[in-house]
Amino acid sequence: MEASYGIFINGAYGVGKMTVLDHVGNLLAAVSRPFSLIDVDWFHRSSPVAAFDPQNQVIEARNIAAVWANYQTAGPRQLVMSGVIAELADKRRYSEAVALPLRSVRLTAEPSTVEERLRARYDVSRQAELRWHLDRWKQLNERLTDANLDEVVIATDGFGSASVASLIARHFGLVDASR
Repeated sequence: MEASYGIFINGAYGVGKMTVLDHVGNLLAAVSRPFSLIDVDWFHRSSPVAAFDPQNQVIEARNIAAVWANYQTAGPRQLVMSGVIAELADKRRYSEAVALPLRSVRLTAEPSTVEERLRARYDVSRQAELRWHLDRWKQLNERLTDANLDEVVIATDGFGSASVASLIARHFGLVDASR
């Protein structure tokens, strides 16, 4: 069955988007529902950027479109993405790349939880990356809150990633409510 929309797991750094995305895939596999997962962060990680695309957004969208088109050759499926939608232009760009409307859920976490998760992610050799994310987390979180582009918000503090994934899958009717 072809999905009539894509699901986008939105949120600031350290809220658990990538891990939850993986768990959503596990839930869909467990009920034999065809799916494809896309973590948009990996579609703009190149340098130097093209002169015509200083934010790497055009290249990112083209990459996402190509991968989604390739996934679709395997048959109808539910698309689930993760990344950051901080403004309506972001949502439009991703929606156009996959030619589907996007329904987004935003994950949140308290600052102490985010800091703990980010510190666990970056070892001593990656302290500059850790500092960059810690310095920008609050501002990005505020932008996401102010943008109010998500149909549901889930606080991830105190919940395992599998539990958050289950909430998302049930919200979108992807699995039986008892899962």
